[in-house]
Amino acid sequence: MQFRRAVVLMLMTLVLPGSAQLAAGRKQVGRIALRIWFGLITTCVLLFGLGLLSSSFVFWLLSNTFVLGLVRIVLIVMAIGWAFLFIDAWRLGDPLALRQKQRLAMVGINGVLCFSVAGTLLFASHVVGVQKDFLSAMFTNGHVSSAVDGRYNVLLLGGDSGADRWGLRPDSLSVASIDEDTGQTVLFGLPRNMLNFPFPKASIMAEQFPNGYDCGSQCELNSLATWAADHKSLFKGYANPGVEATKEAVEGITGLKINYYAMVNLQGFQKLVNAVGGVTLNVRDRIPIGGIGAPISGYIEPGKRKLNGFETLWFARSRVAADDYSRMARQKCVMNAMLTQLSPTTVVLKFEKIAKASEALITTDLPKSEVDNFMQLALKARSKPIRTVSFVPPMISTGHPDIDLIHSSVQKAIDRAEGKKSKKKTSTPSRTSQPTGTTGGSIGNLKQGYAANQSSDLSSVC
Repeated sequence: MQFRRAVVLMLMTLVLPGSAQLAAGRKQVGRIALRIWFGLITTCVLLFGLGLLSSSFVFWLLSNTFVLGLVRIVLIVMAIGWAFLFIDAWRLGDPLALRQKQRLAMVGINGVLCFSVAGTLLFASHVVGVQKDFLSAMFTNGHVSSAVDGRYNVLLLGGDSGADRWGLRPDSLSVASIDEDTGQTVLFGLPRNMLNFPFPKASIMAEQFPNGYDCGSQCELNSLATWAADHKSLFKGYANPGVEATKEAVEGITGLKINYYAMVNLQGFQKLVNAVGGVTLNVRDRIPIGGIGAPISGYIEPGKRKLNGFETLWFARSRVAADDYSRMARQKCVMNAMLTQLSPTTVVLKFEKIAKASEALITTDLPKSEVDNFMQLALKARSKPIRTVSFVPPMISTGHPDIDLIHSSVQKAIDRAEGKKSKKKTSTPSRTSQPTGTTGGSIGNLKQGYAANQSSDLSSVC
């Protein structure tokens, strides 16, 4: 009976912390523990109810660093307090009055319960701490930019890492235009070699190039970062002159007001893909690994394959036996795969790896206060087709781009995504037939265009 009583006290502590002390004579300790426990339960129920009423409240909780810091402290205190109650319940069971085998059994039961419960709480506090540190390291306390005409426009830049290259001459430039209510996304692609484009009036770059960026073959779109780095004095107050110059160029080309930017380190991207367990992609042609200044070291074979980080990186960047526009199409397919395959469950289970990889992956000016809003938009966007428009041949001549055509095409794509009829008729070239065949792993060719660069549903052409 003494042994059964000792076991019951341990189980009471597991189910209802403090109840063993209340039943065994340490009523003051039991009352304090029960009050704390019921207070925590009540708080969790209230938070759960608020979460059911408002999903935005849940995302705010998950992205507020002060709340996360408070939760971490509470979890640590709970772990210590619960462990103390288990040890006290073991003492109340009067282990010295038990037989030797029973005493050993009680030590084992107490150890398992104590370490499993306290360990779970401490691990949870660690995960919360990782989330807090990730938010603090990744996001700024900068200016909040409101949606323009109901949309957030985010400039996405991709470039190679390395002491001599990171932040310079981005290899990939896109704008994600996201509906602030529905998350419906249009992805606009810009070729890195575009020439002769304007800047918005009264901008820093417009003052330097009032007739547009037209200084010859050296003045390509992706060279702006280098130009701005050589003229930092013009960009006082800006943390990243190269990004600001590129942002102004993209605003002039597309007619869109850019709210935020995200610069993606392609080498860090490799770590992110590995962190989530790989990405499934439809490899349509043999994709060389290496080449252009280095020997080809291997190939990604055709087929629907789950690629690791190294393979996914080369799928997105390889230009051997292809061209820049085929590569742009493949990059959009990678973006689509990451959006649709990176489920909330995967994020939760592999959060620490994802957080560590992301810190080395992305530089952004998105404020911490806006993270919860963009988390919601990302979940909404997962369930909707992504429309893509790229300003590349045959639609646009990258050497002499038709800016009016680009502006009208941007508005037309946004109107279609929002289910509106275009206010103006545009002269956008229409395809008489869908591209056939593949070039460099993408459906289409330079003459016909690439399907993933101009699509109403990116998933269907990837």
